[in-house]
Amino acid sequence: MTKSVNQAVSMKQILDLVRDDLARVEKVIGLETIGSVAAVNTISHHMQSAGGKRLRPILLLLSSRVVSSSTETTSEAIELAAVVELVHTSTLVHDDVIDEAKVRRGRPSANALWGNQMSILAGDWLYMQAFQIAMRQRNFTVLDILIGLTQVMVEGELMQLDRLGRIDLTEADYMELVDRKTACLFNACCRLGAMAGGADDSDSARLGEFAWNLGMAFQLIDDVLDFTSKENILGKPVGNDLAEGKVTLPLLYALAETTREETRMIETILKDRSYERVPFSTVLEIIEKYKGVERAQERAQQFTARSREVIETFPDSPYRKAVLTIADIITERDR
Repeated sequence: MTKSVNQAVSMKQILDLVRDDLARVEKVIGLETIGSVAAVNTISHHMQSAGGKRLRPILLLLSSRVVSSSTETTSEAIELAAVVELVHTSTLVHDDVIDEAKVRRGRPSANALWGNQMSILAGDWLYMQAFQIAMRQRNFTVLDILIGLTQVMVEGELMQLDRLGRIDLTEADYMELVDRKTACLFNACCRLGAMAGGADDSDSARLGEFAWNLGMAFQLIDDVLDFTSKENILGKPVGNDLAEGKVTLPLLYALAETTREETRMIETILKDRSYERVPFSTVLEIIEKYKGVERAQERAQQFTARSREVIETFPDSPYRKAVLTIADIITERDR
């Protein structure tokens, strides 16, 4: 079987484990995103029907079962899975406004359809609705995790805005952004799942470490795909990050070795925010010349390897196997 077929089979096996639970999560999301303002309902439905992977709620649901001896997923896990998906959706709405994105998952973005003001307010509403669901848990630890997550993610957005267009970023700068914008949410998902499954602090922390490394790998591969994938597969224009002024790891690795002329070409793109004067194909040639993609993939594999080491400290079960499979899929995916 080809890699894509193998991935499809593996994902089907994972979904079979959580299918009923995911249906319950979708029901919660559907009920909780009905607002009194028509625009909120429309934008929410647009985002929720866009065909996302639901990776974050899946991780939360699986984490709750990795640590639980029960044969059923708790209602707490179902509600928290809805919470993290709503938080994730609200950040996507806000990100598209900040990035002036026109496409999300192969469809027009919310801001392209309804404008920035409406989209920002709808994103805010979705976020607060997530917190309203979380409040029902009457659990201060849950709220601490979500509040801390929010602070870190907003700081990540502010850092990214401050660093847009800069060519002098270091690998440490890049990793800090990945931590704050992606890995921290993965970490929160699995910690919340562990709590919902009745885990102690030690198991919760270990699942959080597993997920953090997984989130780092996920974003690194995302940034690789921005250079190597195709628009109809990626669901957005390729080379979009650089055109938005973002210097990601494959290019960072190449920039450490580029000639003065090659560096000037990258600076031109960052200044223009377009490929009009320097074509995208030239960037790909530079990255290929200095093996930027291969080195970024190797770095992602290091994070994935660490995530496997951590999850393998838990007792063997179908749920542990499932999260191990997710780790493999993340580093081998093509979208």
